[in-house]
Formats: sequence, structure tokens, C-alpha cells
Amino acid sequence: MRNLILLIALVLIAAAALMWIRYVPATAPEPVLFSPVQVDAFSDPGTLTDAWADIDGDGDPDRFVGFNGSPARMYRNDGVEGFTDVAAAAGLAVERSVRTAAWGDFDSDGDPDLLLGYAGDAPVTALFRNDGPDGFIDVAAEVGLRLDEGSTRQASWIDYDGDGDLDLFLALRDRENRLYRNDSGSGSPSFTDVTEASGIGDTRRSVGAVWLDVDRDGDFDVVTANMNGDANGLWLNDGGSFRDGAAGTAIEGGGRGIGDDALGTVRTCAADVDRDGRFDIFFANYGPNDLARATEAGGWESVGAALGLAIDARYDTCAWGDFDNDGWLDLYVNGTVTGGTQYRDWLFRREGGESFIDVTPPALEVAADHGATWVDFDLDGDLDLALTGVADDGMHHLMQNLLKPEFAWHSLQVRVLDEEGRATRPGAEVRLYAAGTDELLGVGIVDTGSGYDAQSDLPVHFGLPGAQPVDVEVTVIANGTRNSGTVRGIDPADYRGRVLTIHIGLGGQVVR
Repeated sequence: MRNLILLIALVLIAAAALMWIRYVPATAPEPVLFSPVQVDAFSDPGTLTDAWADIDGDGDPDRFVGFNGSPARMYRNDGVEGFTDVAAAAGLAVERSVRTAAWGDFDSDGDPDLLLGYAGDAPVTALFRNDGPDGFIDVAAEVGLRLDEGSTRQASWIDYDGDGDLDLFLALRDRENRLYRNDSGSGSPSFTDVTEASGIGDTRRSVGAVWLDVDRDGDFDVVTANMNGDANGLWLNDGGSFRDGAAGTAIEGGGRGIGDDALGTVRTCAADVDRDGRFDIFFANYGPNDLARATEAGGWESVGAALGLAIDARYDTCAWGDFDNDGWLDLYVNGTVTGGTQYRDWLFRREGGESFIDVTPPALEVAADHGATWVDFDLDGDLDLALTGVADDGMHHLMQNLLKPEFAWHSLQVRVLDEEGRATRPGAEVRLYAAGTDELLGVGIVDTGSGYDAQSDLPVHFGLPGAQPVDVEVTVIANGTRNSGTVRGIDPADYRGRVLTIHIGLGGQVVR
């Protein structure tokens, strides 16, 4: 009997212990800590656009910053030695109001080139070809990309016709948007204006744009952000001809409505927010922000208010990134300066895939009002934040993420190149699965338009709690097909301090 009583007592004690363990609160998230680096170098105000690419091929990202009339900066990333402004030596110290910056290898020679858009006098575009040790040379007039009029905004390098080279889309604030086909295949690079033939010449007041395969039919479509009360656009690609399919969808008004000249959308950002394999669209607005969730039936559902993201003010930029490496995308939104008001910035953390909460730390309470880019500049595994601000008290800070190393390394970065190692795959989709399974861990897209009127040439970053081995699937979109290739059994620990690079053909064949 004594043994039976003892057994019952032990069972009750064990049950109580299990109940206590079950109801112990979850471990608190890591504190949100950011710290500015090279403050003296990155403190000058009057900055608009910010775009990143590895210009010297040394494996780490370099930074271009466009100013509102002061000489632009080209910061070479020298690793532990910090950043060095090489704009003058490289031929990029342009003294213009730089509204647009987009990196892309337009000539398919293996290094990134830079398209710039200016405000003011002619010309309003420049295309700086990367000539390596000889610096950058403006070849816009030579290749057919010089414009003498227009208020330039988002430029996107995108292979819209699926022939393997990069074409150029340019959103304009004051006239029809433009599309230029790259006809370099037969020899020297040259571009043909196909705006009228393609039907994409929207005359609404466009500011932002992001390209992706919206309808999953094997070609690239574009969502445009329009201002002054104009409806947003959803330009669906049908064999190189475009039609606007936004009417009646959550994309049309983007959460801020249509017809009020004081309201509009500045930035559209594509991200798989709910990790269901489909890309959703966020709208940074003058007016309430919104998130259009892509439904299984192929439609769009407005969920910004339900998720706590429909903040109502004036915003210039949205930037998605998993800054805490918990496997869920977080959101940075920066407010603009207008009418004498500096609207605040927000850092929203996704909590367990359920909701977003404001975790903006004091270090990010700065006069940022235009560019915002997530980038792992120090290759330590977590995402840092680059900001710009055009106001007199603005800046172009680079904020280092101080996530603990044991969590920072729970990540993987994937760079997608073509068979020859050239960055001609913007819009390619990257999916991570738990190794040997169909469990989807994350989805990303090679940049086609980000920050403020910018396009960076950066790897796709994934947070991977536990740093488990993964299979990496890359989907390339061209000529009415979606072809995928997979690299299996990748251990993130093997890529600490470096990027997994995948070379893939238009047919989905992984070369290496």
C-alpha cells in the first residue's frame, strides 16, 4: 500500500510539473538593438535614394547614395576597415538631385552597372557602365537610354521578354511610364523604346513599381504605385503586351482610396508575408497603409487593418526583412517630411506568424524619410538597415543590427545568377524547404524594385531558427514558363560569413 501511495504521489507531482512547464511563458524575444556605424561618414543630410551592389567583386555589398544636389557617394565596403567613398575616383560623384538608382548588369559582362534618374535640367537619365578599374562611364546616349524630360522615379531592370538579358522599366511622375527592350543579343548593347507597342505607357502619376509573376503564368507583371489620388496599376503581361487588371481589386486603391488628390501610394513591396508560397503586396501610402494578401483563388484580400499595419499618415518606403531571424518577415516603414511635419518611422516585428507589433527602438528615431534597405553589410548573418533622409536634419545612417551571434548565424543568404555568373535574374523566386521534405520555411524574390526608387543587386536573405539543413529551390520565369531547379542538403553553417550562389538557366537547370 505504501508503494502504491508513493507511486500516486509521484504521478501527481509529475503531472503538476508538466502543467507548470506547459504554462511557463515563452522565452521573450531578443531585444531590438541597432547602432549607427561610421557616424561621421554617414551623417550628411539631403539624401534621397540608396542602392547596394558588389561593384568590385570582393564578396561584400557596396553602397550608392544619391543626394538632393550635393555630390553622390559611392561607398566601397572594405570589410573590417569600414566604408570608403570612391565616388570621385569611380566617376559617380554626380552633383544632381538623384531621384532614381537601379543596379543591373545590362551588358551581361558580369559586373553591376548603375542607372540614375535626376530631377531638373536635361538629361534626366544616366547609365553608368561598370568598366572595373577604369571606373564608371555614362553610356545612356550611346545605348538609347538618355531622356531629356521627365520626373524620374522607380527604375527596374527586368527580363520582361525572357530572352536572357535585362530590359528597363522607368516610372515617371509627370508623364507616361516607359519600357525599353534590350536588343544587345546581336552585338553592342542597345535599347528600343517599346512603350507604345507594349501598352504599358500609363500616364498616371507613378512613383513606385515592383515586378513579379503575379498570375503565375510564366512572365513578369508589374504593380505600380500612383500618387495624387490616382488608382494603382496591376499591369499583366501577355506575351509582351500589358493590360491593367487592378480595377475592383485591393490593389486598385491600396488601402488609401481613389480620387483624393492628397492621397496616393509611394511604394509597393512584394513579400510572402504569411509563408503560403504566394507573394503579397504592401502599400506605403499618403493615407492608411495596407497589405493585399494573395488568396488561393487568385484574388486579393485587404488585411492591413486586421494586422495592425494600416497606420494613417505619410509614408515613402516599405522594406521587408527578417531582422531577428525567427523565420517570419518583419516590416520597416519610414515616414516622409511634408508640410513641415516629420512623420515617424515604424519597425514592425511579426510575432509567431500571428500579428505585428511596433518594436521601433530609440536608435531608429532618426530623420529618415526616403530610402530604407535591409542589407547584411558585415556578413554576420543578420540584416542591418540603411536609411536616407532629405530634410536639413536628415542623414544616410547605416544601422548595424546587434542581434546576438548565436541567433545572427541562424540564417542563409542566396544569390541567383545566370549560367555565366551574371546578375540577370531579377524577379526569380527562391524557396527554402526543410531538407528532404515539402515543409516550406520561407520565400523570397530577387529584387526588382525596393527602398525609395531604388533597385539593389543583393542576395535573398532568410532567417532560419535552429539553422537546420535546407533544400533551396529557385524558380526562373520566362517565355510563359516557370522552371525550377533545386540544390539539396544545404547546411547554413557552411555559409557563415558568405553567400550561397546558385547559377541557373532559363530552363531551370542548375549549373552550379
